[in-house]
Amino acid sequence: MKAICDRKVLLESLNTINGAIVARTPKPVLTCVKITAVNDALTLAATDLELTVRVTTPHVEIQEQGDALVPADKLRQIVSELTDPTLILETEKDLAHIRAQDSHYKMFVHSMDDFPPLPEFEGEPDFEIAAPELHKLISQTIFATARESSRYAINGVLVERDGKKLVMVATDGRRLAMAKGSCKQAKGDNRSAIVPTKALKLILQMFQDGEQTVRVRIADNQIMFATDDAFLTSNLVEGNFPPFKDVVPRDNDRKAKIDTDILASAVRRAALLTNEESKGVRMTFAEDGLKLTSRTPEMGEAEVNAEMPEFEGEPIEIGFNPQFITDALKVVDSKQISIELKAPNKPGLMRTDSDFLYVIMPVNLE
Repeated sequence: MKAICDRKVLLESLNTINGAIVARTPKPVLTCVKITAVNDALTLAATDLELTVRVTTPHVEIQEQGDALVPADKLRQIVSELTDPTLILETEKDLAHIRAQDSHYKMFVHSMDDFPPLPEFEGEPDFEIAAPELHKLISQTIFATARESSRYAINGVLVERDGKKLVMVATDGRRLAMAKGSCKQAKGDNRSAIVPTKALKLILQMFQDGEQTVRVRIADNQIMFATDDAFLTSNLVEGNFPPFKDVVPRDNDRKAKIDTDILASAVRRAALLTNEESKGVRMTFAEDGLKLTSRTPEMGEAEVNAEMPEFEGEPIEIGFNPQFITDALKVVDSKQISIELKAPNKPGLMRTDSDFLYVIMPVNLE
């Protein structure tokens, strides 16, 4: 195999597949990237046996077809440190050569026979979705997934398709994010699956072309995402996702509307005098505006006032974890956000029109 590569483009591809590389494993081949040069294209693939990623690298001149299994971490470090606009990647027997204008690296390669077979996207997709729409749905939910919870089902994002409607939901037990979108060319029965957070983080690095359409297929215990030049497949999270529709409050009688940027700034400023032991911000909603206060015995107190164009109902004081609020405000794409409340000990509801909904549990500030 011999290929002349655009160094920056090759590095981007190596960074993309890095999420599927195993750092420590008794199987050394899982620390490698499979490089295939064929038909004027260079394809990189990696797997940790639960997740597989494959990307085709553009701007490559293939002078000799072939494939090789190269240690991924060292290859990525070498390509990152080189400064030449192009480099030559060549293999012979048990060696891989990386050549630049003033550098030459020789790396031992692994036997291709030891690398596990990689899955392919076979059959018709269950649905197709525009890449920007997929990115938006993932961004608006992935932040609310649980981190290493013993309840495995909430360690991922629930994906539900109903005809051409697509819903993604994530929760960690203290908050819940739900985003709605649309897909096209949906075929077959309605499907649902819990997709691991790790896989979705990788998807956010892939399919960057805004003109791309992503094909999605759910088969057995796997989900597959594919375009003409990128492919990801992942095992699904086992278990039953919580009945999220039961969590969404339906009788909140205090309703406010506020500019997203104004609320984000106010929450960040009020949170400056909080810490791990006292990380709640008290929010007072009334007709004359929103007041945010925080207090930490060893540091002091903060008070921030924010304009609130609309408020209906009786005044209410309620405490929230400020990080939970800012997490949601970072991913909404609306200039204004609605907040619905019931009581200081009841969950609050944030929403932007009908496409994004966020339930957040209050914190006790007594």
